[in-house]
Amino acid sequence: MLLSYCTNVHPAEDLDGVLEQLRRYAGPIRRQSGLQTLGIGLWLPAGLAFRLARSGEDRERLRAALSDEGLHLHTINAFPFGGFHDDVVKLAVYEPSWARPDRLDYTKACAEVLADLLPVGMEGSISTLPLAWREGWTDESDTAATAAFVELSAFLRDLRTTTGRTIRVAVEPEPGCVLDSVADVVDWLSARVGVGLDPELVGICLDTCHLAVSFADPAAEVRRIVDAGLRVVKIQASVALEVEDPALPHAREALARFVEPRYIHQVREAAPAGVLRSDDLPEALDVLPARGPWRVHFHLPLHYQPEPPLTTTTSVLRIAVEAVAAMPHGSDAHLDIETYTWSVLPGGPVPLVEGIAAEIAWSIAHLRPHIHPSAPSE
Repeated sequence: MLLSYCTNVHPAEDLDGVLEQLRRYAGPIRRQSGLQTLGIGLWLPAGLAFRLARSGEDRERLRAALSDEGLHLHTINAFPFGGFHDDVVKLAVYEPSWARPDRLDYTKACAEVLADLLPVGMEGSISTLPLAWREGWTDESDTAATAAFVELSAFLRDLRTTTGRTIRVAVEPEPGCVLDSVADVVDWLSARVGVGLDPELVGICLDTCHLAVSFADPAAEVRRIVDAGLRVVKIQASVALEVEDPALPHAREALARFVEPRYIHQVREAAPAGVLRSDDLPEALDVLPARGPWRVHFHLPLHYQPEPPLTTTTSVLRIAVEAVAAMPHGSDAHLDIETYTWSVLPGGPVPLVEGIAAEIAWSIAHLRPHIHPSAPSE
């Protein structure tokens, strides 16, 4: 698995901003990590994706910056459409949905850009949202999304024919969305193979924070994907916040320090009667009964040690990576470190170069022999 880190941690929305983030952060992170090359999981806001798809000159500027900093681009995060660092993001991150044509157009633009910038011999991946947030999704929405993925499949086949580059799109299940779980994505994709969805080019992005929050067995979920004839295209290496007994006063005080206004932090409780759900941490602190362990959708740095009694779900990440590595095509999956919450961690801002380099070091130490920290040719 080829390792990268996701640049959605950086608030750039235009080309100049992206070029600056490569010079200010990604290049120094590579050097501090002691790597000859480093992959990046580039976040392309929609406006920039459309601009790059139209302009060969702008793509050359981006290509030159990547080369200058010893970076390569093999995966794109096309989940947030834009505004990912607004003061309040919350449910806006799920717009536009896959029922809207601009979501398809954006994903196509990202695929065109990636096909041009992808290093020779590599295959590319693009992660995308699980259709939409669940509220407001209708049968008509589902029909439109089905048509969009059929069209996307044809587009990706044509792109491979015309460019010689294979780009795959990976649907990323997330708690609270239309496709809440791995099982939901497997069922939805499988049901559409017969009408034109191409399982060779459309697969699954396994975000291990989302997986942990669902209290699913990671190895069993990977087997579910394999048994359905689908592939894990991409793993987003991430860990969730966990607390064994959220009823303890000092546990609730510790959890409250993770309440912040920008992002949504879904909470799941493993209660005796089944998993209980809340759509955000402030709501969970008010309404969940706290009779069983909690897991919180808060992407923590991989090496992060929260204040006891809080812990993290690194074991889920490790098991998932090992399970994917053992599956067909598992070694071809991309592993992208996705910690976008550095700016909202309790305690205030932290130095990003040192922090992300520490995540890379953790990954190399704990996820080998399954990952390649540099391009395989190095």
